[in-house]
Amino acid sequence: MVILTLNCGSSSVKYQVYDWDAKNVLANGIVERVTLGNSVINHKAPGVGDFVEQHECPTHTVAIELILKTITDPKTGVVKDMKAIGAVGHRMVHGGMKFARSVLVTDESLAVFKELCDLAPLHNPANIMGVEAAKAILPGVPQCAIMDTAWHQTMPETSFLYALPRDWYEKYQVRRYGFHGTSFLYNAKRASVLLGKDPFKTNLIIAHIGNGSSINAVKDGRSYDTSMGLTPLEGLVMGTRSGDIDPGIIFHMMKRGGLHAGEVEKKLNKESGVLGLTKHWADRRDIENAVAEGDHVAKVTQEIEGYRIKKYIGAYYAALGHVDAIVFTAGVGEMGPDTRRIALSGLEELGIVIDQEKNAKAKCRNAELDISAPNSRVKIFVIPTDEELVMTEDSFALMNGTYDVHTNYRYSFQDPGYVNRQRADALENDLKKKPWLADMIAKPPRK
Repeated sequence: MVILTLNCGSSSVKYQVYDWDAKNVLANGIVERVTLGNSVINHKAPGVGDFVEQHECPTHTVAIELILKTITDPKTGVVKDMKAIGAVGHRMVHGGMKFARSVLVTDESLAVFKELCDLAPLHNPANIMGVEAAKAILPGVPQCAIMDTAWHQTMPETSFLYALPRDWYEKYQVRRYGFHGTSFLYNAKRASVLLGKDPFKTNLIIAHIGNGSSINAVKDGRSYDTSMGLTPLEGLVMGTRSGDIDPGIIFHMMKRGGLHAGEVEKKLNKESGVLGLTKHWADRRDIENAVAEGDHVAKVTQEIEGYRIKKYIGAYYAALGHVDAIVFTAGVGEMGPDTRRIALSGLEELGIVIDQEKNAKAKCRNAELDISAPNSRVKIFVIPTDEELVMTEDSFALMNGTYDVHTNYRYSFQDPGYVNRQRADALENDLKKKPWLADMIAKPPRK
């Protein structure tokens, strides 16, 4: 039994091939520059290595056909033929108020996703194209939609309602939805394992920091509040997105700058964030290098991003009343010690004390790390996220008829003995190069 997961962006398709019976990742990769010309597939599989090939993909259908060809090819493949694929899981960014859980894709649910495109114009259309392409290529194979927003459907009205005319909510569904749900679900469950606590008696603040960034307050194992809102634009400073701003700025720039609505939307989504502040860089590694070379603008940008995270941590600490752990995850969260340092420094009065030496060395995608100081009442974890595993498990359960919402369903990674074999193998190599990581690896407490 093989589960294929697809994450379709406007010009890319990420994928993973998972052997359900062996509980092992067979392959993963990405097709880039879909619809743009000069498309290329980057495919990785144990025993195959890295395979890169240019192949024009004018549509998402062609891109998915290329993925299927690559994973079944005698030289690059990991499955004999497409008959081995038992289900396909699709990332669906916005489920609106209609979906509080993952669902099988039907004509009815697909029609609802299309209605929701106005709420996620940069994401849902591409996700839908991926579903339609996979349905055409793999007729009869269950297609499953795993929503970024579903995890946050437990938020109370005090968290999700905006102080706007109520008609906007009732007629146009204007409210806070939140995103990165699969990542938050995975990290919430893993953090409770590392704490040795019942997940539904655990309070967490989880910071998913990458090109897109958001932060989640988790109360008693359920999403309580989150920084992204109606769209993924609100909240933290991101790679190219502004995050929180005064809405009056939009009107000011339309009047004084002569910008129309489409131009403002583009500026806020694609030309702001750390890219807008530095004028040069969206990649935090470039900013780190510039800071090391004494670039003042880069340093201030780094401080602004970390300060915004710190403000949210303080706000969510107050909202939760008690916090068991703070978790950093995703690209920057896992590999950006400077961002973590700035975000957590000065929070000692709240019982949050980071071990600066451990934090500086904590750069690893294959291990869960504890960077708390010995006197920190609140644990500080760095946990590599695994959104694909959540998508895989949801897809199998949907296909098998055993799926339920996360409050009634137990994932494999909630087992204290759970091991990601692919990461465990890679960690052995990491430890040869970085032996100090062994002292930081977080482990469930012994009972």
